[in-house]
Amino acid sequence: MKKELLSPVGNMESLYQAIHNGADAVYLGGKKYGARMFSDNFTNEELINAINYCHLYGVKIYITINTIVFNDEISDFLQYVEFIYKNGVDAVIMQDIGMINLVRKKFPDLEIHASTQVHNYNNEGLSLLKEMGVSRVVLARELSLKEISQIKVDIEKEIFIHGALCVCFSGCCLFSSMTANRSGNRGECIASCRLPYHLYKNDKEIATEGKYLLSPKELSTIEHFKEIMDSDVTSLKIEGRMKSPEYVGFITNIYRTLIDKYYKGEELSVSNDVIDNLKTLFNREFTGGYLFNESGYNLMNIKSPNHIGINIGKVIDVNDRYIKIKLNRPLHQEDGIRFILEHKGMIVNKLYNEKMLLVNKIEKNEIAILDNKINLKSKSDVMLTTNSTLIKDISHYSEKKIELKVKVEAKIDKKISITVTDDKNNTITVYGSKVLLAINNPVTPDNIMKQISKLGNTPFIIASLDIESDDNIFISLKELNELRRQFVEEISSIRTSIKNRKVNNVDLITNNVPFCKKISILVRTLDQLLVAIENNIDYIYVTDFNLFKKYKHLPNIYYRSSRIIKNYQEFKNLNILACDLGAIYKYKNSNNVITDYYLNIVNDYSINFLQSLGVKRITISPEVKKITPFKSKVPLEMIIYGRIELMVSKYCPLNMLLNKENKKCDLCLNNDKYYLKDQLGNCFPIINTLHIIHIMHHKNIDLIKEINKYYEKGISVFRIELFDENRNDVEKIINKVRSML
Repeated sequence: MKKELLSPVGNMESLYQAIHNGADAVYLGGKKYGARMFSDNFTNEELINAINYCHLYGVKIYITINTIVFNDEISDFLQYVEFIYKNGVDAVIMQDIGMINLVRKKFPDLEIHASTQVHNYNNEGLSLLKEMGVSRVVLARELSLKEISQIKVDIEKEIFIHGALCVCFSGCCLFSSMTANRSGNRGECIASCRLPYHLYKNDKEIATEGKYLLSPKELSTIEHFKEIMDSDVTSLKIEGRMKSPEYVGFITNIYRTLIDKYYKGEELSVSNDVIDNLKTLFNREFTGGYLFNESGYNLMNIKSPNHIGINIGKVIDVNDRYIKIKLNRPLHQEDGIRFILEHKGMIVNKLYNEKMLLVNKIEKNEIAILDNKINLKSKSDVMLTTNSTLIKDISHYSEKKIELKVKVEAKIDKKISITVTDDKNNTITVYGSKVLLAINNPVTPDNIMKQISKLGNTPFIIASLDIESDDNIFISLKELNELRRQFVEEISSIRTSIKNRKVNNVDLITNNVPFCKKISILVRTLDQLLVAIENNIDYIYVTDFNLFKKYKHLPNIYYRSSRIIKNYQEFKNLNILACDLGAIYKYKNSNNVITDYYLNIVNDYSINFLQSLGVKRITISPEVKKITPFKSKVPLEMIIYGRIELMVSKYCPLNMLLNKENKKCDLCLNNDKYYLKDQLGNCFPIINTLHIIHIMHHKNIDLIKEINKYYEKGISVFRIELFDENRNDVEKIINKVRSML
């Protein structure tokens, strides 16, 4: 099977660009439940038009419904899914495991792709998704191509090949949600990773070349594309639903050309001019990403989080009125430029040559003079960030045409027939009136060919035309035109037709079992553990496996598994606090498994699904701010005190800095405290486990006074999540919680 090129679409113009530049499939979002809420997105009417337009051109369309879904939204969510389902969408991209399970049961003919937000990175997790009926997984961007080849689950694999990267494992980021009340899992991310930070060791700042310490470069696999094409990946995905239509068209065309060259056995190369144009459209510098084992400075651009463009020259003179630039590339009126030293940008509205004459263009190696409308002071390198000529060129694309094989039979005393077969082997036949013997001016095969071939603004083109006709026949040109219109209409209708799709009735969850109030506590040190034991805490979670092994004989001690596991240890008859789907799948049959808040559980159907797998207790997400009553047959838990983990990442800023100096990173080797400080002075601790960093909230959440309110909503286990608290701190917190029970 040939690999699918999957392009991003943020609006109808992007859709046209993607289709006519060679996308095999597109993905887009409606106005609800998509993880790009700040993209234009599509109204319901536009969704219908988009589905029909895609299917007319033989392009698949996948709609994103990849947010977590709260209880009070489920009815509306299902109505929305039924709407896109009945209108013929090819697949939906989903995150919420409860909704995946529910949608699979209710809409059995609807194909489901597990979003990268599901955190798809190991065989065990993918095996569970396969059992749920998921047909494709969008793999974590942290996986290398070699690691992807080691995934042996019989499920379609989709990877990102170009576009923006997240520094955090997708679906595992709570940074925006906890600090700005805008959830990435709800499509509202404020891109905390693109903000400036200072790196500290204890109370001393570590010098860095830039302040954007969490900002990755832009992914590009152009240089490694043959390796991707040789892989067992099914779908090649471009990121960019919030980028311009011109960008979508241009980048789609690049990868379409590479894919076609591969199947023709040609060299997979892209010219320098194409790369330069791509850089002016959008780049943060490019990286092969974890897909090709990039790390450190090869992965990150800590100097700039935004589009940087391409160097076009240098300021050689500047005063209050004018800026003089020596160009190394042409500059056009209406181009956008940025001056590096002062981080100032402008649109070139007026462009002067050295004679101070207004012109439309200045050539390479010449001097361009601009009005100093931005109060520039310094002689700076100049970057071209908008190429107006390129954008105009890209906006005019050649429309894709669908090839038709046409056969015309025109025999005297028989009805004229036209049989049409498209590229999907759809065949229709239209009939006209009886063919007559011509009295004068007979219709020739050339006349028939001319009329039938007039497909004009339709999406079709004649690939072959076979005419079987008698001599001296008469057919009116008006009838030939009508038959042409008819077969275009009928073949279009077949291509956009929607098969009847089954909708099952699914019982709503009504059962609810009340439970007694309990306290749980997560500990990171021996001292914290001993305090928890001494205070007879109901459930104790241990992050250190060696510490867990010493106390696992106690019935209330649990080991919290890692969030990132490639190869699971063999456990039997242990208490496991599972942090990912893979751990549930691996341990559910031979251990006592409960689940942590990292699974983003926010509704009854996710709870019910985990309970059906044998999970004995479920922690709901801290993103559930307004709790509607939960219905559950197992105890529900929530964090009512503690420091929430905001990010988990394969990238370590300290390791990157020290590697450049040929020094060894000691983040995970000693007791020094490392943290990131933001512009507001908030300090976010960094901890490291097995070379995976965890960025913690700058403060503890404290919901202890609201315990009884949450108990009325169905929460019965209240967790204290410890970080660096000492013995006295832990005692006080426990007493405070107990006073509210």
